[in-house]
Amino acid sequence: MHSGVIDSRITPRLLQIVCVIAAMGIGLHCRPLPAQVDLSIDLEEPPFEYTKTEAENPVSRLIEGLEAKTIQLEYTRETGYLRSVLKALEIPESSQVLVFSKTSMQVQAISRRNPRAIYFNDDTYVGWIRGSSLMEISTADPKLGTAFYTVDMMPWRAKIKQAHYDCLACHATSMTQGVPGHTVRSVHPEVDGSVASQRESYITDHSSPFSQRWGGWYVTGRHGEMRHMGNTFLRGGQLDVRDNGNRLSLWDEFDTHDYLSPYSDIVALMVLEHQTQMHNAITQADFTVRQMVHDRDADESRNVDQDEWNARLQLIAKPVVDYALFCDEAPLTDPVKGSVIFADEFTRRGPVDSHGRSLRDFDLETRMFKYPCSYLVYSPAFDAMQKPLRREVTRQLLAVLTGANQDAAYRHLDAQTRADTLEILRETTPEWFE
Repeated sequence: MHSGVIDSRITPRLLQIVCVIAAMGIGLHCRPLPAQVDLSIDLEEPPFEYTKTEAENPVSRLIEGLEAKTIQLEYTRETGYLRSVLKALEIPESSQVLVFSKTSMQVQAISRRNPRAIYFNDDTYVGWIRGSSLMEISTADPKLGTAFYTVDMMPWRAKIKQAHYDCLACHATSMTQGVPGHTVRSVHPEVDGSVASQRESYITDHSSPFSQRWGGWYVTGRHGEMRHMGNTFLRGGQLDVRDNGNRLSLWDEFDTHDYLSPYSDIVALMVLEHQTQMHNAITQADFTVRQMVHDRDADESRNVDQDEWNARLQLIAKPVVDYALFCDEAPLTDPVKGSVIFADEFTRRGPVDSHGRSLRDFDLETRMFKYPCSYLVYSPAFDAMQKPLRREVTRQLLAVLTGANQDAAYRHLDAQTRADTLEILRETTPEWFE
């Protein structure tokens, strides 16, 4: 989410983007795909027609409820409609993470003393700035990949409006795998929160070294001797990371009173990193298959070689599988401990098997999750993938977990971990085994 949800400063002419399958490794550290399966994707042409396609997602349903007066939002002087919107979208307040780098459209309102708060669940992200009447929302959408919205928070009503061009200029680029999506960006911030553009920045996920994460973000929680880029800024051209870690509160940094939580939880940040790029991987694969199907159906004279088609499908599905199974996850060299409230609320949201096990169970000793298969396999975005793609993804996932696929890419999954994860999926996704 680009150190935030929406960036609307860029002009509409950047809307058209080219998405090349060979670049599917961007931000994922996956293997690049062969050049012969390159496909160009234009979001304004069929089968996508991004700005013409009607949204169907949690936020569009919230708008419908507001218009029908079946949903009412409550305004408070301190936070506007924030609490009410989070409740309506079923987003926990404990998910709060805070970013002070000026990397979203409201740069004039963001600083180290007034960071931007982001709240999220599995599908939807809300960005709020203390003192601003504009709130931003984005959410996974089965047809659009990601849909973007702004909320004009007037005391007498909340005006929620869908945004298109300006958001896509930053949120449909190589940082999001070329499709409408999000990133968590780590930058070198100056003292005022502005980004040192001449310094390297990183798009981070579960494969990123700890040392590259969270520049421009606040981070609370314990992480031992591991160092990160959060909670600090450039001094004399250097990012001082000697005393920026293992913070239990942010009271010394700014007044946390008006925020819903005094934390910017390290575990929430780790979850956010994973799920943004997981959603991007799902959307990238789905859009590619949609384009393939459209091109095939548009040319009736074209003979489709089924073997070639299946080979392409396998290649397109593999990055989704690899990412879902946490290939190349950066190992934790010290235990990570974040907010008990966030961890508990996050874990309780997912399905469990008869032994009480869940894909949402944290490890946080040597890796993020105890059973390393992404909880987003339960998401509407995963279910909305083109049927042939979804079948191929699940086929490859099960081949790994059953031990039929012993490729070196999955050596991080020992036999017991594969068996336990497979048992959880057998009970929680029985349709995969029919």
